[in-house]
Amino acid sequence: MKIGYDGKRAANNLTGLGNYSRSLIEHLAHQFPQHQYLVYAPKVKAAKQIDAFFENDNIELKLPKNGPFLWRTLNILKDLTQDDCQIFHGLSHEIPLAIQHTRIKSIVTIHDLIFLRFPQYYKFIDRKLYEWKSKSACQRANKIIAISEKTKADIIELYGISPEKIEVIYQSCDDSFKTPFPKETLSRISATYKLPEKYILNVGTIEERKNLKLVVQALKAVNEAYKLVVIGKQTAYFKTVEKEIEKLGLKNRILFLKNIPFSDLPGIYQMASVFVYPSFYEGFGIPIIEALYSGVPVIAATGSCLEEAGGPDSLYISPDNANGLTKAINQILENPQLQKEMKEKGLEFVQKFNSPVVTQQLMDCYLTL
Repeated sequence: MKIGYDGKRAANNLTGLGNYSRSLIEHLAHQFPQHQYLVYAPKVKAAKQIDAFFENDNIELKLPKNGPFLWRTLNILKDLTQDDCQIFHGLSHEIPLAIQHTRIKSIVTIHDLIFLRFPQYYKFIDRKLYEWKSKSACQRANKIIAISEKTKADIIELYGISPEKIEVIYQSCDDSFKTPFPKETLSRISATYKLPEKYILNVGTIEERKNLKLVVQALKAVNEAYKLVVIGKQTAYFKTVEKEIEKLGLKNRILFLKNIPFSDLPGIYQMASVFVYPSFYEGFGIPIIEALYSGVPVIAATGSCLEEAGGPDSLYISPDNANGLTKAINQILENPQLQKEMKEKGLEFVQKFNSPVVTQQLMDCYLTL
């Protein structure tokens, strides 16, 4: 088969949906090398990760034949037809208009509908655009992939889509998280970023929805030997977090890291004592998967899909309850036996998200179109 992908992010983004897109296509290409994987992008960024991705034998970059204007929405159909694509997969909430009137079968991945659940976090025009694109794609695609049961339930409730049309296929994380780093590598990483000896870890964009302020509030009553390490891009919400840190006198107990090379990130996870992720709402929660593969006990928030990612042996707290988070952190830090159990059972649970498993599910989905 020739399978086409919306490669805008695969060919240009070095985080989030870029990593997701490249990882998904690369695993398919390795596990099912008999097919061709055509990645359609209006342009391509010069970067080591992206160059390496396109060096795969059966992954091919496809740039617009007649200019990029409205290409992803309309003109891409001509290219897909000329290239004899049988399937087109929109990896993030959209597919070309009128694809349903061609012979090409289409799939769209819906990561979340947070812009409808928490509209206050989005500009009005962005929200309306996201809603129009994703709802239209869900109605027109032959199949929808939801990345969690929670996202599937949201699509059914908010867009009125039949459950039969939606398949839940979870995401995995990058394979670099699945192997412990050598001690020398960990020592180098620790020295490079001046990491504390003992720390609690939080990873994710510093925005209101991710709820870092709650972690800061919880830290106040946690054993002072433990510091908090935060990795993520700062937004305007960072000022709110800073005020809370100042108010609670915690400046010396928190380390903020930005622009960490992706290759060092697994090491920072592996040296953490606990991973905390009290987000108000997520489509899935890849950082939880990364933490479980890294052998780190996880505490997450109730209310969205994080229990799906963290499994029955992680701890969950209300995203409004700082005391509950303090209690959960202390419970883990003070109990070596609990730490051991959470690490072992978490690693066992997370195998259901392993790349070969989800890649096989995805290919099965393609074959049933």
